This record gives sequence, structure tokens and C-alpha cells, in this order.
Amino acid sequence: MSKVVLLFSGQGAQKIGMGQDLVEAYPSAKALFEQADTILGRSLTDIMFQGPAEDLTKTGNCQPALFLHGLALLQILQDKVPSLQPVAAAGLSLGEMTAHCAAGSFDFKEGLKLVARRGELMDQACEANPGSMAAMIGGSDEDVARLAAECDVDVANLNCPGQTVLSGKEEGIDQAVSKAKEFGLRMGKKLKVAGAYHSRLMAGAQEELGAALAATDFQAPQIPVISNFLAAPAEGPDATRASLKDQVTGSVRWIESIRLLREQGHDLFIELGPGKVLAGFMSRIDKEARIISIEDAASLEAAIAELS
Repeated sequence: MSKVVLLFSGQGAQKIGMGQDLVEAYPSAKALFEQADTILGRSLTDIMFQGPAEDLTKTGNCQPALFLHGLALLQILQDKVPSLQPVAAAGLSLGEMTAHCAAGSFDFKEGLKLVARRGELMDQACEANPGSMAAMIGGSDEDVARLAAECDVDVANLNCPGQTVLSGKEEGIDQAVSKAKEFGLRMGKKLKVAGAYHSRLMAGAQEELGAALAATDFQAPQIPVISNFLAAPAEGPDATRASLKDQVTGSVRWIESIRLLREQGHDLFIELGPGKVLAGFMSRIDKEARIISIEDAASLEAAIAELS
């Protein structure tokens, strides 16, 4: 029996064609993708399979796309490896919502509608309060925090040692990139994103999402789900709703979340989603941890063989 921690991708991992080979190879995936289109009342799958990239990048599309893709991968994996025993789950930003669905906090239909609403609200916030994000490479957390304060932007993601993402108004982010070396960092690199996620500019989306979360029926998860905002599991439905709401403007504390899981004795992780981003972070957080990345039919079959 393989005890595993499930990790789900965040926004930015999406790519054209994601899930198409799953639909062609596995009837259960085909059924889940068709169900998603029915629930949403539109063809999300067409955008996932054919693009264009600008449409898939829109928050209102890429968030439900990643949610659907991650859960389809998990469903097939569990069907093929019945001895698999998930013992905890986490997800980067949006991925935390996928983790909650995988853990049984809410069902697929409720979760997909909630994620689609989250994406819509963030798109609206991006239009109302334009902004940007930048990855800061090298330096300490303290150096990055001082730079953020100097440029009046927010610390969005603590992804791995040596990579922290800042978020805020365009001029503040440009200033942070230009001043990075002055603050002891190796470099700052602006990201291709639609807005300033995990910053105060998302406050409008945060309040509206709070209402959507309040209207969603949450169950106790069957396995612990690590909150990005708390870097620990939220205790009870109200605390879970609060942490998912706070996450919209709060920092993603990914390093602390992974270290907590490692301290609890977990050593086998499965990344579900495109791009192997989380495996890259893991290699910088803890080289001793074992992580299997699954993003398509080929990597899924390899994982099934390894875990069976």
C-alpha cells in the first residue's frame, strides 16, 4: 500500500491540449470532462484542447481547467492503483481548491462551480485594479520583504528557497524588478500574468468569494488539507472557508506547507497537473522527498507502473 500526499498545480501551469490525451485514452476522464462542460453550460474542454492561449490564460478559464485536469488524473490513478492511500493533500493557490475536492470537502459539481466563480471574480478584480507580479530570485525572505515594503507591493508566493513572488501595481512591480540587486537579490523577473494575484488589489474578489464560500456546503475532509494561508490544516468548515477567502489577498506559504508535511513524516508526493512546477519547488525545499509528477497519459501510465 502506497501512502502518498497529493499536490495540485496552481494558475500558470495550464497549457493548450491539457487533458485531451486523457479523454482519448480513458472513458472515465471523457465522462468527467463532459460533465464539466454540462455543469458550466459551456465548452471549457474546447478551450483546454484547442485554445487560443489567451483564452485559456484568462483566470475564469484556467482555474476550472486546472481543477478538472487534476481531478481527472487522480480519478484514473485511483482506479488503476486501488492500493493507493492518500494521507494528506495540498495545492498551490488555486490548487488548494482541487485538494479540497480530492479530500471530499465538497463534491465535484459544487467545487467546479465555486472555482469558476473564483476565476470570474479574479478576472473582474484584475480589470478593476490592474497590476502585475514578479519572481525574485536569490536573497533571503527578509531581503524580499524589505524590497516589497520599499516598493509598496505585497509578498504573494513563498514558493521555494531563493524564489519569492511579489504582486501589486505595475509601477511598484517594475520598481521592485529594477531595485532587486540593491536589496541583495540575484534578479527580479516580471511574470506573464493577467493581474496582481495574492495582493491587496484582489480585495474585491476576496469579499465576493467569501459569499460564494458561505453558500457552499463543506464537509469534513477525509484527509488533512494544508491551507496556503495558514501553512497548516484549517480546523472545521468555518475556518476552511475563512482560509480560502484570506488566501485571495494573502501569501501562499508553500515552503512552510511542504516542510510541515515532511515534519509529519510524509516522504512520497504525487504532483497532479501540467508542467512539473511543484517538483521543481520540491527539489529546492527538500531534496530527500520523493515526488512523482503526473501531467498526461504517458506520465500517468509510468506512475501506475511505479505505484502498482
